[in-house]
Amino acid sequence: MNRRRLGRGLEALLGREEGGFEPSSFGASELLQISVDQIDPNPYQPRKQFPLEEIASLADSLRQHGMLQPVLVRSIDGRYQLIAGERRFRASIEARLHEIPARVLDLDDQHVFELAMVENLQREDLNAVDKATAFREYLARYGGTQDELAGRLGLDRSTISNLIRLLELPDGVLDAVRSSQITQGHARALLGLPDNDQRLAACRQVIADHLSVRQTEALVATGIPTPARTRLRRDPAHAPDDKPPHLVDVERLFHERLGASVLVKARTPDRGQIVIDYASRAELDRLADLIRGAIIPVASE
Repeated sequence: MNRRRLGRGLEALLGREEGGFEPSSFGASELLQISVDQIDPNPYQPRKQFPLEEIASLADSLRQHGMLQPVLVRSIDGRYQLIAGERRFRASIEARLHEIPARVLDLDDQHVFELAMVENLQREDLNAVDKATAFREYLARYGGTQDELAGRLGLDRSTISNLIRLLELPDGVLDAVRSSQITQGHARALLGLPDNDQRLAACRQVIADHLSVRQTEALVATGIPTPARTRLRRDPAHAPDDKPPHLVDVERLFHERLGASVLVKARTPDRGQIVIDYASRAELDRLADLIRGAIIPVASE
């Protein structure tokens, strides 16, 4: 089989290059008007979530202007199977269109899988977990190396290897990535912890404390906090019941801004100490950078 690179090939298929569609690159093709109820979804579609508001907006556009760009399909057992253009296909159903333009290609399963991945990688942001799952499933199904897959999709090998490694994380962390509670950068940082229990605990802390990726890296560098330290970080109102409410509020403010546990000790109503807890040189440097960036000169009286 010709191991060609697919990235620019799909751009030609979708009319992105000046030369337009090149039939010789992907086999025979023809442009037809096909009944929507004769088209089945792509079983290799890596995208698992299609926001309803996006589909509804696209459906409104289709009602007004029709479908200007055909979807890609192949013929399977007297019906048609989608290759690329699932958002338009779903929107056409929402818009109650009877027929849509479709370019019919003669492709095998492997090429359909590859084109589905390339479409999503190039045309829309796909969440990191769905990308990684698609890459792993492809390699399990068709073999080959990460280097070979990277070459076929027009990606760096490190991109594929870093994504696939995310699948070592527990389901709770992966779900947080899918739902955009944490980013791919957060997830990569959590891989630095030695076991899934610690990764889950750290993930919950990242979400609860709204930690940045850099703060997450600092947290991982220290090791997962002890239960007492975790309570301190998550609940700045850890102070004794007789601590004045305004001091509790100040602790909470520092905690939220610094991403670290902070203790305010009052000696008199007007004097006291602010104690910022850190557990590594990396975390100390992070806190110092935050404070340097927030310093405002005090006006002289």
